[in-house]
Amino acid sequence: MNTFEWGVVDTDIGPLLLAASGRGLVTVAFHARPAVRDRTLARLAERLGAEPVAETGVRLAEPIRQLRAYFGGGLREFDLPLDWSLSGGFNREVLRELLAGVPYGTVVGYGDLAARVGQPGAAQAVGAAMGSNPIPVVVPCHRVVETDGGLGGFGGGLETKRRLLALEGVLPEPLF
Repeated sequence: MNTFEWGVVDTDIGPLLLAASGRGLVTVAFHARPAVRDRTLARLAERLGAEPVAETGVRLAEPIRQLRAYFGGGLREFDLPLDWSLSGGFNREVLRELLAGVPYGTVVGYGDLAARVGQPGAAQAVGAAMGSNPIPVVVPCHRVVETDGGLGGFGGGLETKRRLLALEGVLPEPLF
């Protein structure tokens, strides 16, 4: 039987659900309280054609270690095998360019990222690709902002995006 391993990690931005297949990390989901966790696991089981197995430490040990190091300020670049099966076509191309070409502590505009993948004028499509990112934080969609300096959207909520950018030194730390 095909399975994927999952677990929930407490972070500075709230609980994150991580899931990994035999190929690598396949999902990071924000706000992983029980209702979100259950919906995410059901959706993953359907899309992957696999059964969820609670964390055994085999597939998630390194992603958990690296996420903790990232939130602790000791990791600037993730080095994990990723399972891209939940993303395809243009979205996958954009996400791979984002991962490879927008390092820690920097940002890129939606339009600039579109141009990098040879699709100038596809800023809205880049926004849709960011919204479909199945592996946020590790594939850093929080680093994509509006050309005029606005934050743009974010699946984890704008406050989460602000906190991630503050962690990376792009924005000042929140006052709370």
